[in-house]
Amino acid sequence: MNIQAYIESGIIESYVLGMADDQERAELEQLSQQHPEIRAAIEAFELSLEQTALANAMSPAQRVKSDLFAQLENEFKPATETKLVHMPVANTGWLRYVAAASVILLVVSAATNVYFYNQFREASSQYQALLTEKTSLLAQNEALQTKGLDLYNGMQIMSDPAFTKVSMPGIKTEENKLATVFWDKKNNEVYLLANRLPQTSTDTQYQLWAIVDGKPVDAGMIDACSGLCKMKNISNASAFAITLEKRGGSPTPNLQQLQVIGNVAG
Repeated sequence: MNIQAYIESGIIESYVLGMADDQERAELEQLSQQHPEIRAAIEAFELSLEQTALANAMSPAQRVKSDLFAQLENEFKPATETKLVHMPVANTGWLRYVAAASVILLVVSAATNVYFYNQFREASSQYQALLTEKTSLLAQNEALQTKGLDLYNGMQIMSDPAFTKVSMPGIKTEENKLATVFWDKKNNEVYLLANRLPQTSTDTQYQLWAIVDGKPVDAGMIDACSGLCKMKNISNASAFAITLEKRGGSPTPNLQQLQVIGNVAG
């Protein structure tokens, strides 16, 4: 298992933020016990969230404290209009201040918790957006790399003198169509370049044929591919042709749907 790739997949961040499902959580907790680097990555992300929250913490305005004290002082001030008969009991005035301090601490704690919770939710939302963008960019980059590699490999094949180039122009009424086969007679490898082949309907598909000893031999179905399409190996071909068949192919060519054809030079 590639531990580094697993760490960079985003599963740790989803786990810490509470967005992982039960299976992902169970798997991560098991792997964290087996691999110290996974446990270290979890602790590092938790620490980074804590540091982010502390770095963006905001102190309550000064007037909040003074307003609270003023309200509490009025609340606990004894009524002057009521005459009480004082009993000889211990002095309990300090209890009012203890109660006031407790209420202040409770209010400040609640306000702080709400603030940090909102900060956490905002950070989680921003992180999720960044994670989604990162995943999208990685997918786009991988697709571009694959396309670039296919293009490079295709150029290598098309310029390789070991491959025979067979141009297949469109037949009468199909003159606008064109395809090219690159065939290695020694290794029997066949590649197809669909120069100008219009997109087919959902129930039809192009099929490549090789003419071997005067008979058509299936050389494979033509699927959407960037650059050259790898087809079936063929030996001793004298020509190549493409027909339009039902999706999935046919054991014999439908000559009524012949699209392009070309003879092998030499």
